[in-house]
Amino acid sequence: MGGLLSNLKSTVLAGIVLTIILFILIRATNGAGFNLDFAWYAFFFRWLHVLNGVMWVGLLWYFNFVQIPNMPNIPDDQKPAIGKVIAPAALWWFRWAAMGTIVTGLILAWMNGYVESALALGLTDGGASTPIGIGMWLGIIMWFNVWFVIWPNQKKALGMVEVGADEKAAAARTAMLFSRTNTLLSIPMLFCMVAAQNGGFF
Repeated sequence: MGGLLSNLKSTVLAGIVLTIILFILIRATNGAGFNLDFAWYAFFFRWLHVLNGVMWVGLLWYFNFVQIPNMPNIPDDQKPAIGKVIAPAALWWFRWAAMGTIVTGLILAWMNGYVESALALGLTDGGASTPIGIGMWLGIIMWFNVWFVIWPNQKKALGMVEVGADEKAAAARTAMLFSRTNTLLSIPMLFCMVAAQNGGFF
């Protein structure tokens, strides 16, 4: 067991295998069979959406609740390890989890027939899609910030793109402020997403 858990790829693969086993056991015992119909695929994309969203928001909160506040406490000789090793790896997963969340969310909204009404904030269906629409727009804004503001500025701040000291400091501050903006937006975004799944409780 230690060998399985000491390798991340093996651990993730084992998690996928366990999920498949549970799926087979549950479907076999509840009489649902193995007909993978449209509803099942909609569920599958919801699961992928949640997986990506957990990775995205989890890393967002890691940066804002753990890494950024504790950077001043790290000795200067140890800070390069964060900037050269930890941050680039975390940012890779962060931005691709953001992309995965948006793509699977839009596919899910399309499959369930509410993508247009949600993006119109429920104006076309009497407000039924307002909660999910607000959540979607907040998520889209957050995704835009990740790809077009935070990541370009982080590349400068981490030295992946060579810039002067002043521009590097400005880029680090811009990345931090937009990361904080996303942290702020993540709270109402998650509220709207949960509300949409629980009767639009607004």
